[in-house]
Amino acid sequence: MSSTDGPDLAEAPEERCFLSTAEAAALERELLEDYRFGRQQLVEWCGHASAVAVTKAFPLPALPRKQRTALVVCGPEQNGAVGLVCARHLRVFEYEPTIFYPTRSLDPLHRDLTTQCEKMDIPFLSYLPAEVQLINNAYRLVVDAVLGPGVEPGEVGGPCTRALATLKLLSIPLVSLDIPSGTPGWDPETGGDGEDGLRPDVLVSLAAPKRCAGRFSGRHHFVAGRFVPDDVRRKFALRLPGYTGTDCIAAL
Repeated sequence: MSSTDGPDLAEAPEERCFLSTAEAAALERELLEDYRFGRQQLVEWCGHASAVAVTKAFPLPALPRKQRTALVVCGPEQNGAVGLVCARHLRVFEYEPTIFYPTRSLDPLHRDLTTQCEKMDIPFLSYLPAEVQLINNAYRLVVDAVLGPGVEPGEVGGPCTRALATLKLLSIPLVSLDIPSGTPGWDPETGGDGEDGLRPDVLVSLAAPKRCAGRFSGRHHFVAGRFVPDDVRRKFALRLPGYTGTDCIAAL
């Protein structure tokens, strides 16, 4: 989800798969202001779909019981809220999530989502181990919900920046929500080259893929945007895969 405002589109561009930061912000405004969806609704849809994407990439029946663990790293902006919801749904789906949320937001939505996770006995780490192998040994995968489009590492503080530096060193699979967190490398506007940023195995594009997703070369790319109404999709000229049955995500 985008947290950056941008100008309204003057006219729909040619049909394509990827959105700029301004277009993503405009699409989100359309959902919030014209359709009157609530921010909590959108965060809930995206977080649930992100958890479903994890189940598709790492099916529970294929995992030994000791490998059902997932570390969800959350930032203080909207992507972090999506990560909290994702962790809650992973617990419902019988995975074993742990949350690292180093810079907690004072936003009431973040506080409510944090309370929900705590009430469901999802553990929160007080610090991220400096020894990378400890994380590799303790978890089957990591969910990157630190930054979203238009959010720079410097805006969310040192703990999140240090967490991103650690995530770059891990050897276990990484699932990034919306865009791989951290710059340089995954610039949502230009696409970047990803060379100096995180290199996730799985990318879950929220609502619609951002431009940097065009350079994604990991194993699985899902779009979680079934909640986007058809007329909004047409207005933004999005050409996206169809959703099967009642699925809330589609593979790209």
